Amino acid sequence: MCHTLLIIENRPYLMEIGQKYRTIIFQNIHERTGRNIHKLYLSECKFVSVAMDTEKKIQLKRELGYFWGVNFLIINIIGAGIFVSPKGVLQYSSMNVGVSLCIWAVCAVLSMTSALCFSEIGIAFPYTGAHYYFIKRCFSPSIAFLRLWTSLFLSPGVIASQALLLAEYGIQPFYPSCSSPNLPKKCLALAVLWIVGIMNSRGVKELSWLQTVSTALKMGILGLISLSGVVMLVKGKENVGRLQNAFDGEFPEISQIIEAVFQGYFAFSGGGCLTYVAGELKKPNKTIPRCVFTALPLVTVLYLLANISYVTVLTPREILSSDAVALTWTDRIIPQLTWTVPFAISASLFSNLVINVLEVARVVYIASKQGQLPLMFSTLNVHSSPFIAVLLNVSLGSLAIVLTNLIELINYLYFASSIWTLLSMIGILKLRYQEPNLHRPYKVFLPFVFIGITISLCLVFIPLVKSPKMHYIYVVLFLLSGWLFYVPLIHFKVKLVWFEKLTCYLQLLFNICIPDVSDEQVSEVEN
Repeated sequence: MCHTLLIIENRPYLMEIGQKYRTIIFQNIHERTGRNIHKLYLSECKFVSVAMDTEKKIQLKRELGYFWGVNFLIINIIGAGIFVSPKGVLQYSSMNVGVSLCIWAVCAVLSMTSALCFSEIGIAFPYTGAHYYFIKRCFSPSIAFLRLWTSLFLSPGVIASQALLLAEYGIQPFYPSCSSPNLPKKCLALAVLWIVGIMNSRGVKELSWLQTVSTALKMGILGLISLSGVVMLVKGKENVGRLQNAFDGEFPEISQIIEAVFQGYFAFSGGGCLTYVAGELKKPNKTIPRCVFTALPLVTVLYLLANISYVTVLTPREILSSDAVALTWTDRIIPQLTWTVPFAISASLFSNLVINVLEVARVVYIASKQGQLPLMFSTLNVHSSPFIAVLLNVSLGSLAIVLTNLIELINYLYFASSIWTLLSMIGILKLRYQEPNLHRPYKVFLPFVFIGITISLCLVFIPLVKSPKMHYIYVVLFLLSGWLFYVPLIHFKVKLVWFEKLTCYLQLLFNICIPDVSDEQVSEVEN
């Protein structure tokens, strides 16, 4: 038995056939295309043997458990922000230490509500790229395409930014008295990005060891900072006095408090990331809530203790004058580790980069399965990885690294991501009303949905009010421009023959195939 690519009328269909079993061939064609085939002529089709592993099915499998999900969440939430720049919350808190710590606690609660809202989406629709499918079901395929359109351009910019930041922290210790030059930074960023792409092409299971190491590293660094702060509080009366008088500073205005909440909220972002891999989790209705209730409280405790340690060692003015608070803290407490922290931050960013590439590839994969991208993006390799989707994002990210001015333009698309979060929250309410009998093993507490809507509305409108720029209009126009591609290619189904031929060649070149029939087909699952 071997995987065989059957090309009929320039359309590729991959199937398993045995030698001399013509009936199986005809049945397979009928199942996959809906066409009844009685005769097979060489002038109509040709067979190309593809060397695949016939012992295992090529599909995205549900093989990720609780431990993997917790690591996945922690890596997504803990980025470089808590190590580099927690000064934003303190700055907008008018350097009032007590208020800033309270705001961190509030941000943790807000992040939990948002994560639980996305948990309902991932549990009600336990598919890979659940949030994309959710938008498509709640609103329309055209709106879902705009969501995809945003992701195709926003994600490479995010990936490129992370790779460049990683490279900067990786080589900065070698240039202690000046800024690092651009050429080696870009070369290192490109090398790291392609290493990440290769790792993603090896499948999710191959990344488990990296997740474990990265989680241990992040938790270890934050734990060191936190425990050191606790020890200093126990030993030094002066340090305790700082916290006893924490609320003695100037009390910020309401507008400043809101700005400080946004600064802290971004440090907690990433709690809804399990929707990207909901189709690969074991028992998602149980695994997703358990992961959220484990990872977020743990991260909250570490964030609060780390900030307490920062304000115990450094004065508020020292924190505001530092571009990397963790480095300043290390210089003051453990100067022997001054070189270690930048590399630890780089390692932290590396794991975030790996996970970002994985997430974006899943969105491209599911969009192709839904017919909104060419067939080639829904193919998998022998490691059950969407190789072409990974290759697309790594290539676009590399282009953004080379042309770094593109990153500044792409950053404005963060504004658009808030719009999609808002639509997701509204979609939960919409489905609660339109489909009350929809199977929901988990329902988020309804006030949490309204809190999520409020936060998303603020994230959309406050930038417009505070700093109105034409760039935001350009972003909206860019989003709507996606319909210029949707109408002819998706709505009217205009076929690009060269894309279909390219799919055939890429399957042979990269040893990839269309997933097996037993793979979960989102389009066939209607609740």
